Amino acid sequence: MQRSKTQSRANVVLIAGVLFNLSISLLYSWSVIKSGLTAAPDAGGFGWSSAQAGLPYTIAIVFFALGLLGGGIVQDRIGPRKVITAGGLLAGLGMVLSSFAGQSVLGVCLTYGVLTGTGIGLGYGCVTPCALKWFDPSKKGLVAGLVVGGFGLAAVYLAPATQMLIEGFGISQTFLILGIVTIVVSVPIAQLIKNPETDYVPASSSVRKAGKASVERTPDRTWRQMVRTKEFYLLFALFALSSSVGLMIIGNLSKIATIQDPASAAGYAALLVSLLALFNTGGRVVGGILSDKIGRISTLVLVFAIQCLNMCLFALYGNFALLTLGALFVGFSYGTLLSVFPSMTADLYGLRNYGTNYGILYLAWGLSGVLAPVMADVVFDVTGTFDAAYLICAAILALCILLGVVLKRQLNAASGKAVNLDRGESPAS
Repeated sequence: MQRSKTQSRANVVLIAGVLFNLSISLLYSWSVIKSGLTAAPDAGGFGWSSAQAGLPYTIAIVFFALGLLGGGIVQDRIGPRKVITAGGLLAGLGMVLSSFAGQSVLGVCLTYGVLTGTGIGLGYGCVTPCALKWFDPSKKGLVAGLVVGGFGLAAVYLAPATQMLIEGFGISQTFLILGIVTIVVSVPIAQLIKNPETDYVPASSSVRKAGKASVERTPDRTWRQMVRTKEFYLLFALFALSSSVGLMIIGNLSKIATIQDPASAAGYAALLVSLLALFNTGGRVVGGILSDKIGRISTLVLVFAIQCLNMCLFALYGNFALLTLGALFVGFSYGTLLSVFPSMTADLYGLRNYGTNYGILYLAWGLSGVLAPVMADVVFDVTGTFDAAYLICAAILALCILLGVVLKRQLNAASGKAVNLDRGESPAS
C-alpha cells in the first residue's frame, strides 16, 4: 500500500512538472511576436529591425540560463517548490511589465529579456531534477524527456494564441494577457512539486525485476569536481553549438516562411511554429527513450548528422510541405538535446548536486542564444535572406559530430567500459 502511494505521488510530481513547463514556455511565442515587432507601424507593428526584435529573445535566453543556474543552486538547499513558485511569478510579471514598455527596445529587453527569462529559468531548472529523484535511474531519459517535453509542447497553443491576440488586441495587450495567464496557471501547479524524502527508494524498473544487471549508482560530484573533468568542457561546447542552431530556426521560423514562401506564408506561419513545437516535444520524449536504449552519445551524433543535412537543404524549402519537413527535423533534433544533456549530467555527476551541476552546464544553452541567432539576424539585415546562415549552421553541426566522437572516446578511455558508458553509465571515479 505504501509503495502504491509513493508511486502515485511520483506520478503527480511528474505530471505537475510537465504542466508547469507547459505554462511558462513563453519563449516559444517569440517567433510570432517578432513578426509583429518588425511589421510596419501602419500594419500594427513597431517597425523594429530584425536585430532589434531578436535582442529581447537573445537576452531572455541568457537570463534563462542564469536563472536556471541560480534556481538549481537554491533548490539543492531549500527544495524546489518555493523556487518554482517564484519562477512562475517572475515569468508572468516580466510579460505584464513588457506591456507598459511601449515601443522601447531597451524596455522590452529589461522586462521580457531579463525578468521573464530569469523566471522561466528558475522554474524550468527545478522541475527536472525533482522528477528524476522520484523515478528509477534506468528511466532518466524517459522522465527528463517527458518533463522538458511539456516546455516544447507549449508552442502548439502559444503560437496561434499569440497570433490571435496580436491581431485582436495589439502587441502591448498581448504581453499583458499572456503574463496574467502565466501567473494564474503556473503558481497553483508549482505547489504540487516537491522532492521525495531523503530515504525514499524509487520503484524498481522492469529490468531489475527480471533479475538483470541494474544501472550502476553514479557517484555524486560537486560542481567543483565536475568542472575539473575534460568531459564537462566537451559537453559544454556540444550543448552551446548544437542548441544555437535550433534556437536560430525557432526564433525566426515565421519570418523564414514569409521569405521563402511569400505567396501563402501569411496563412500558415503560426501553424508552422506549432508544428515545430510538436516535433520539438516528440524529440524530447522519443530522444530521451532512444538515449536510454542506444546510448546518449550515439543519439546525439545521430541528431547532429540529421540536422546538418537539414541545414544544407533549408534554403531550398519553398513551400509549406518542405518547410514542414525542415521544421520536423529541427524540432526533433533540438528537442532531443533538451532530454539527453540533462540525462548525461545525472549519468556522469549524480543527482545529489544535480541542480547546481546542470545549471552550470546549462550556461552553454544561454551562450547558444548569442551564437547562431545573433549571427542569423546580422546575416539577414545584410543580405535579406537566411541562406548564408543555414550553411554556417551546417558547419557548426559538422563540428559537433567531430566533438561527439571525441567525447565518446574520452568517456570510454576514462572507464574502459565502452558499452556501459555509451548507455549512460558513469565513468570510473
